Amino acid sequence: MALSILRDLHDAEDEVQNALCKAFQHIRQFQRDARFSTWLSRIVVNQCLMKLRRRRRANFLYLDDVQIGEDAGTLDLPGHGDSPEQELGKKEVAVVISLEVGRIPPLLRHVFLLREVQRLPMPEVAERLGISIPAAKSRLLRAKTELRSRLQRHQGRLGAATLLAS
Repeated sequence: MALSILRDLHDAEDEVQNALCKAFQHIRQFQRDARFSTWLSRIVVNQCLMKLRRRRRANFLYLDDVQIGEDAGTLDLPGHGDSPEQELGKKEVAVVISLEVGRIPPLLRHVFLLREVQRLPMPEVAERLGISIPAAKSRLLRAKTELRSRLQRHQGRLGAATLLAS
């Protein structure tokens, strides 16, 4: 029965197997006034019909067999992530930034790490350091200025874009 509906031996075997699993799972729904074979046949037919619906919805496009007008070719999908060069550049910039943050004086570095790395709110930064909020903001500004001047040493003739381009 499944083979006559699906016209593919492997698909038919798969759907009969699925139907048997469903019948086993829902055996309590079998009503004894009907024949078991009728009930099981209906499950097989339903499984096959669902397979046909899924097959109709799935339109396959093989990327190696693209026909554009009279020309045949391949279809290359653009990557959504960074290129290997961009990933390497980001890692190198992260190393330079980490190195230069470590060179900032500790008085300024601690407020920078708490606020910019750990993303703590300014009141909590000030509390952890045992200073006032205006003092914490002042130190943060000085830390950013210090880091900016340290990073400028790593720039080439393109300015800040040199760090990102490398």
